This record gives sequence, C-alpha cells and structure tokens, in this order.
Amino acid sequence: MKVYDIAVIPGDGIGKETVPVGQKVMETVADIHGGLKFNWHSFDWGCEYYLKKGRMMPDDGIKTLSQFHHIFLGAVGNPQVPDHISLWGLLIPIRRQFQQYINLRPVQVLRGLTSPLKQVDATIKFIIVRENTEGEYSSVGGIVNRGLESGETALQVSSFSRTGCERVIRYAFERAKQTERKRLVAATKSNGIIHTMPFWDRIFKEIAAEYPDVDAELTHVDALAAKMILKPQAYDVIVASNLFGDILSDLGGAVMGSIGIAPSANLNPEGRYPSMFEPVHGSAPDISGKSIANPLGQVWTACLLLEHIGEYSLARRVLDVVQDLLEERIVTPDLGGRYKTKDVEHALITRLKNV
Repeated sequence: MKVYDIAVIPGDGIGKETVPVGQKVMETVADIHGGLKFNWHSFDWGCEYYLKKGRMMPDDGIKTLSQFHHIFLGAVGNPQVPDHISLWGLLIPIRRQFQQYINLRPVQVLRGLTSPLKQVDATIKFIIVRENTEGEYSSVGGIVNRGLESGETALQVSSFSRTGCERVIRYAFERAKQTERKRLVAATKSNGIIHTMPFWDRIFKEIAAEYPDVDAELTHVDALAAKMILKPQAYDVIVASNLFGDILSDLGGAVMGSIGIAPSANLNPEGRYPSMFEPVHGSAPDISGKSIANPLGQVWTACLLLEHIGEYSLARRVLDVVQDLLEERIVTPDLGGRYKTKDVEHALITRLKNV
C-alpha cells in the first residue's frame, strides 16, 4: 500500500468549494487502484486567516508543511488583502523554502473545449516550464527618496543564479527528450535586457550542447507570445524565467479556451521537499458560496499530483472523464453550462467508478 500524507490548504473563496472535489476524485481513484491511500491534513491558512491573525500562515507554517509528502492548494485571495501580502505571505515562502524551482503548466485544448484561435485545427498540447524561485520576482530593491514628488524612485533587482538557470533549463531539456518531436524553445529578451538575459542565453546554449537530439531554440519573448497565438501547435516544451513564464503560461491558458480550468504544479523534482499543486484560477469572491464554482481546474491539478507520484494511468483516467463532461456540457455556468459544483462532482465520481 502506497500512503501519501497530503497537506491541504483550501485557501479563500471558491477554493473551499473546489478543493473537496479534487480530494474526492483522488480518493475515488485510490479506491479503484486498491494499493493507494491519501491521508489529508487541512489548514485554514490564507487571507481570511490573515484578517484574523495578521499573517497568512503561522510562524512555524513551513516547518509544519515539511512533514508532508505534498501540498494540495486551492485559491488564495481576498479584496481586503493586497495581492503582494497574500503572495509573499504564503505562496512564495512555500515555493522558495521547499525549492519548488519548477512551475509546470500544461497547455492543452481538451475535448469539449474550443480554443478562441479559430484558425487552428491541429492538436494543441505542450507544457511551459517556468523558473519558480528567483529571476525577476526578487525581494531585492526598494523605494529611493520616498515621498519626494520629483525624485521618488522604485528599484527592483532581478536575480539569476547559475544554479537556478541550469536546473530549470536542464529539466526542460529532459522533458523535451520525452516528446515525439523533441522540440524545446527558451524565452529570452537579450536584445533589451543587457545582463540577465545574455547570461540565461549562454547557459541555455551550454546545456543544449549536451542534448544534440533535442531541437533547441532561443526566441525573444515578444515574438514567442505572437507565435503562441499564430502557431501554438508548433510547440512541445517552452522554458522561461519567472516573469516570462508567468505571462506566457497565462497566455497558454487563454489559448486552450479557459484559464479557469488550468492547473499548475510547483515541483521540487528531487523529492527532498514537498511539491505543491494548485489551480491557476483565483478565489472568485463574486461567486463564492453560490455553489457554481468550476471544480475542473482543481481536478486537473489533482491529475498533475497523480502524475508526479507515478500514477500516470489514473491521471489519464481522470482527465478522460473531465473531457467527457466537457463534451456533454455537464459544466458550470462559467463554461456555458447550467450545473452546480456538486452536480459536476457527482458526475465525475460516477463516471470514474463506471469506467
């Protein structure tokens, strides 16, 4: 029996409605497997916790989470809490303390979804590998001459280490090796950013020499964004720095027809620390508590967790059922359906049991 202890952070808003659906799906496939079990341990951290306690998680939150195999996260956000407080108080400390240096975002037009790119009739399926712990999202910087009308200046310093660049680029090459076409594109902007991007490019070329079987290419990020729209079927794996990867992966969510169902994984590939799995959608306070939250992003996120622990067939089984529901329009109002969250959950579980 494989047993996994999973820390659960439902977070805020619709996260409290969608996370239980993801858990139920994982419990169902574990029962089907017969030799798999998930032990859940829930924590009420997030913006609501911040409004009560003045912090997003307890001072020993990282130490607490270190006891678990992985982390299953919902949505985080509240209009009363500035985004930089919620992000730097919970998500970024977890990502950095646990060296979750890979942010993995699949881009795939599922059966039952229509890409807004009407001219594309080929299969769109690729992954974006985003550096997740350094780069442009650095805490180095500050405000100079604060309050002076003519002299107030904000400074933000990007931080690119050789270790940080090498490990994310090498991971992307390894993923590209596993694809049929073995194509890898790296986002850069070395024509305008004079220090960090040429450094990134140089390391990319060094590692590319070790993978002669991979078709490796450097592309300026603005051109890459345009090509993702014009010819998204051309990609297998895209690797990018923290900021570029963040933007491109959200563009990828739009390409596949709904950012509301997009999943992500924050990975520590070596397994020394827990990895964290979260949907891309926000906490959606405008629909929280109305029982119409779309749980499919959380369910697809569960698929990424299943893949990470080696349960590929179970992950495919879940994603196949998700696509069946999309085709049959058993979906919530945000996808044009008339079903409630619990209706979608019931359909998911019933189909999984009957496959």
